[in-house]
Amino acid sequence: MKILCLETATEVCSVALTEDGKLLHLREDASQGAHSRNLTVFIEELLTEHNLAATDLAAVAVSEGPGSYTGLRIGVSAAKGLCYAANLPLIAVSTLKAMAAGAKAQTTLAPNTLICPMIDARRMEVYSAFFTPDLQQFRGVAADIITPEIYAELLEKHSVLFCGNGAPKCKEILSAFPNATFLDQAVTSAQYMAALAYEELKANHTQDVAYFEPFYLKEFIAGTPKKML
Repeated sequence: MKILCLETATEVCSVALTEDGKLLHLREDASQGAHSRNLTVFIEELLTEHNLAATDLAAVAVSEGPGSYTGLRIGVSAAKGLCYAANLPLIAVSTLKAMAAGAKAQTTLAPNTLICPMIDARRMEVYSAFFTPDLQQFRGVAADIITPEIYAELLEKHSVLFCGNGAPKCKEILSAFPNATFLDQAVTSAQYMAALAYEELKANHTQDVAYFEPFYLKEFIAGTPKKML
């Protein structure tokens, strides 16, 4: 079963063509404006290179959030468009769970270690969750303001691997805890959605294409444009 996976929840515009939970081909760009500029281009390139039409896919999977409001809107809109046009099922994959899968793929985890993927939000805020090494959710998704005490209780009992684009700004504060470690490699990529999307499709966990909305976690707040002099 071939699934097209779209990841646009952060600064990374990532598209993966997968088969039975394994990566076949990947396209990525983390430059500014990549989502609007390259998402549909990447989709077309991957299908063309593999001599596929959209109707040859088993499903389209999209990273559901939390994350960038604009990025999520672009990704979900593209996924819905493909599903409508080709009559395909839509699969939603937790952005943070896919990031945890990415961290797991890049390191060896001790049994008591928790994975905490972090997505950068405003100032010292991150969107985060905690997962066990087998990717079971240990603590739900939350918008956390990072202080020295925020994860103190968890870090007393568990080793925690922090990862994602929100982790660097927390490193100085959380490194005071011996049980806190940080993964520098990028973990936001459509390739880490592959196995999760495949399991969702096998379980028939699909979304209503007409009514599905991204998981923003917090409402979008528009800033006031600055006047040009």
